[in-house]
Amino acid sequence: MISSSPEQGLGQAPLIIGVDEAGRGPLAGPVVAAAVVLCNPCPEGLDDSKKLSAARRSALEPQIIENCAWGLGIVDVEEIDRINIFQATMLAMTLAVSRLVDALGEEPEAVLIDGNQTPHGRCDTWRWPARAIVGGDGKEKAIGAASILAKEYRDRVMRDAATRFPHYGWERNAGYGTPQHLEALRTHGPSPLHRRSFAPVSQMEMFA
Repeated sequence: MISSSPEQGLGQAPLIIGVDEAGRGPLAGPVVAAAVVLCNPCPEGLDDSKKLSAARRSALEPQIIENCAWGLGIVDVEEIDRINIFQATMLAMTLAVSRLVDALGEEPEAVLIDGNQTPHGRCDTWRWPARAIVGGDGKEKAIGAASILAKEYRDRVMRDAATRFPHYGWERNAGYGTPQHLEALRTHGPSPLHRRSFAPVSQMEMFA
């Protein structure tokens, strides 16, 4: 959906892309993946977005956006329900990397992905060498940067959605199945942004 390619600061080193996603587990909203090539020097303090305070993530995001090369891939609720969340995550990662590579006009030497699986062999349009790294968002700075972009973007999407569907507390829970969110589902039923393929949502529909 979005990509940026700064004209300087990437250097002549082998092109390495870091990838991470946000929103695989929530009951509502899209899944978002980010792909990042770090600038040189890269922003200080990059880490797994879950380990950073909201203030620190907010401060790092514009530094990454302004100085690094990046791309985002967003897969919406309808597609998640159609192909399942795993395939949607693989697709989001593929879209993010594709948009970044298109913006750079250069193929990467490697794509480093947080987790234990990559889109290689799982998404038809994936074409790059990939390596999965468990805990990669805390080990590889490019993956950490991607985790920050993906989480910050998705959190904004859910805060905006909360203004249209205020019952579920998405501005606080980002669509995850907190007790408040589940109680709102029982009381108000699912919204158009809920994932019908997820058991807590489908069960609420059955008994609505």
